[in-house]
Amino acid sequence: MTGRAEIHRTAEVAEGASVGAGTRVWQHCVLLSGAIVGQDCKLAHNVFVESGATVGDRVTVKDNVVLYDGVKVADDVFIGPNAVFTNVSTPRAFVSRKDAFESTEIGKGASIGANATIVCGHSVGAYALIGAGALVARDVPDYALVVGNPARQIGWVSRAGCRMGDDLVCPETGERYVECNTGLMAAHEDK
Repeated sequence: MTGRAEIHRTAEVAEGASVGAGTRVWQHCVLLSGAIVGQDCKLAHNVFVESGATVGDRVTVKDNVVLYDGVKVADDVFIGPNAVFTNVSTPRAFVSRKDAFESTEIGKGASIGANATIVCGHSVGAYALIGAGALVARDVPDYALVVGNPARQIGWVSRAGCRMGDDLVCPETGERYVECNTGLMAAHEDK
């Protein structure tokens, strides 16, 4: 779809925000100066991207998501509606903690389910799948399937997003996976 970015008339994109070619920014979105959104992304209704947040290419961010300073989203990520990202571990209204922002990194191809909460200072690995409503308060390995509150790993998923059995073979594509120090990797990958 690459081409000029499409910005809905009700969206507010500050001077100094970067929006890549082919990206669609829908109703009531706000992108502050210094926000970076890559190419061919879709920002649904009421998405807020703060200065210092980065969004890679081909990312879909559904309704009512706030990406705070320090949130780094890699390419090909899906973020479901009402997902929550924090950026301070110990917030207080009367104490300024702008120096205490903690980064959160979402790896390439990961999916974050609707209403999931990702606590700051943690990373979600490449191609991981976070179930709807999960509370993620620790790092998630590549290709991990995590659910619940607190989130716990219940299995592995393939690049295609299919849950795999003990053989670590994608039931849809036949692609094989092996364990590595970051979680899983495709059997043909070098890491």
